[in-house]
Amino acid sequence: MAQETHKPRPASPLPDAPLFSTTLGEDIDPPLALNYLEDQRDEIYTATQWQLTWWRFRRHKMAMASLWLLAILYLVAIFSEFIAPADPNVYDEKYAYAPPQGIHFIDPSGTFHLRPFVYGLKSERDQETMRMVFVADKEAMYPLGFFTVGEPTKFWGIFDMNRHLFGPLDPTAAFFPLGGDRLGRDMFSRIVYGTRISMSVGLVGILISLALGIFFGGISGYYGGIWDTIIQRVIEFFRSIPTIPLWMGLSAAVPKDWSPLRMYFAITVLLSLIGWTGLARVVRGRFLSLREEDFVLAAKLGGSSEMRIIFRHMVPSFASHIIASLTLSIPSVILAETALSFLGLGLRPPVISWGVLLQESQNLRAVATAPWLLAPGLAVVIAVLAFNFVGDGLRDAADPYAL
Repeated sequence: MAQETHKPRPASPLPDAPLFSTTLGEDIDPPLALNYLEDQRDEIYTATQWQLTWWRFRRHKMAMASLWLLAILYLVAIFSEFIAPADPNVYDEKYAYAPPQGIHFIDPSGTFHLRPFVYGLKSERDQETMRMVFVADKEAMYPLGFFTVGEPTKFWGIFDMNRHLFGPLDPTAAFFPLGGDRLGRDMFSRIVYGTRISMSVGLVGILISLALGIFFGGISGYYGGIWDTIIQRVIEFFRSIPTIPLWMGLSAAVPKDWSPLRMYFAITVLLSLIGWTGLARVVRGRFLSLREEDFVLAAKLGGSSEMRIIFRHMVPSFASHIIASLTLSIPSVILAETALSFLGLGLRPPVISWGVLLQESQNLRAVATAPWLLAPGLAVVIAVLAFNFVGDGLRDAADPYAL
């Protein structure tokens, strides 16, 4: 019998293998990679639905970036008095339609300044069009700084403060980062203040829609029968009415002598009257599929009340889907408020919102000479896109079949 020959076993490739990269960006040796993967598998198997949703959401780069952008916008809304360099209601007609001022570090003599500055503004007549225009006054330089002392204001209408995030060191200097409007008011400060109203209208409106949608959708899907028929016919009636004409008619019926606070809540409620119907349909469909599940039957046998079964067991089972749909619905509320305010049927001065600010752009002649009046429209576009990206990320993350 032929003698067997034993070939030497090849050397283990582990010492020469590249390092294994973890999900946190850490590099570990290959011998530890299997242990790491086993720990990761155990962590996934024991993770809650919220943890799995968050892990999938983090992989959506645009959604994460948009989430940070929305966080910044809401911080601006909360600290508007501190971030805005000027009082949004203080006007100076001599700076009407003042152009945006550039920030400089080098003066006309070529000297570099560590502290940024802006030039003053002076008006002169254009020899070709004979129209008064603003030009930079190179002889007047106003240094800028952080945490400067400016016009006194009240934070949230309660606390007195005169510190601002940035602005000219000279409180009397004219400073228009995004130009001025027809009354010489600072557009940047007005956009900052408008962020509070426009962003909160979408949030408050969706919260009202959430309550109405879960309540009526839950009753329709859980009880069925005559309740389901009545609620669905009401939803179909609301959804058959054209949205914009309905909002315009209801907002036109609101008395014009109402206070800004009452007007704000009236417009918010009006915008929520239609938004809840779509969510109620989603909730109804989920309840119809869940009410026959074993965990619902177990809750009934355990003596749980119907309200506890609905809000403690059934709603949390698809809460991630509700959050995703709500996030995608917030832009529609913001756009609706902007459209109504732009048409003069929504919020009205002295309330400051992005829609109210866009009323200035109704005058095409003003827009032709002062295109910076369209800056609030850019803020609307940024906020709507951010909400849409976050909503897409949440929808994908909440999908139970997503990898």
